[in-house]
Amino acid sequence: MRAIIIGAGRGERLMPTTADAPKCFAEVADRRILDWTVDALTTAGIESIAFIGGYRIEAVQTDYPQFTFRHNDNWKNNNILASLFYAEDLMRDGFLCAYSDILLTPTVVSQLVESEADIALGVDTCWLERYADRTEHPPDDAEKVTAQDGRLIRISRQIAEPDAHGEFIGVARFSATGANQLIAHYHRCREEFSGSPWGAAAVFEKAYLIQLLDEMLVRGVLMEHVDTTGGYIEIDTQQDFEYAREHWRDNHLKR
Repeated sequence: MRAIIIGAGRGERLMPTTADAPKCFAEVADRRILDWTVDALTTAGIESIAFIGGYRIEAVQTDYPQFTFRHNDNWKNNNILASLFYAEDLMRDGFLCAYSDILLTPTVVSQLVESEADIALGVDTCWLERYADRTEHPPDDAEKVTAQDGRLIRISRQIAEPDAHGEFIGVARFSATGANQLIAHYHRCREEFSGSPWGAAAVFEKAYLIQLLDEMLVRGVLMEHVDTTGGYIEIDTQQDFEYAREHWRDNHLKR
């Protein structure tokens, strides 16, 4: 299976760390975020890795020549969903995608790869524990999910905390069937909303991945959740960065 890492944005909230380097180059426990991601993927058996870059893509190309690259040359004007589809040509046989600003364990990846669902999302069921002192990225900014009988019902930041089963961790697996469902719904929505507001996005091009996933859920596409109790950390702000450097250790790689 191929992994696609979405890493085109600059990460303004992580300034000054991202002043001259991609967000995924920030170091935690003496390693870059991207190195932790690569280890989690390869330990779980994924050898083929594609990277969607934009800001400072040349730095990633120089240091990780083993990657397949796709260049989001309009990264200043789009967002995660549009960025992912710069790698559409790599999707149709199935893939796993991951945000580039997260630390995750091989176990999380392995469970997603082993899932028999056509679409499976990684979900942290202990998400609120992480938000206890996360004042710069509050719970209402979390990509929350609701679920029933192992299946996802909704995914949205607007889900109330008591109703949330957990938080989407930014890692999802698509079989060939699931990938083609994703592609079809993306093009349907792009044709209808390109250049126009779409849900919480000011324009379609600024949409997040979760907006398309939620649209698919509403239209009856089946998705399952693969749960973790922690096992990942999102690094969105300097506060997150300090937390990760304090709490993430080498033993996470063995989980």
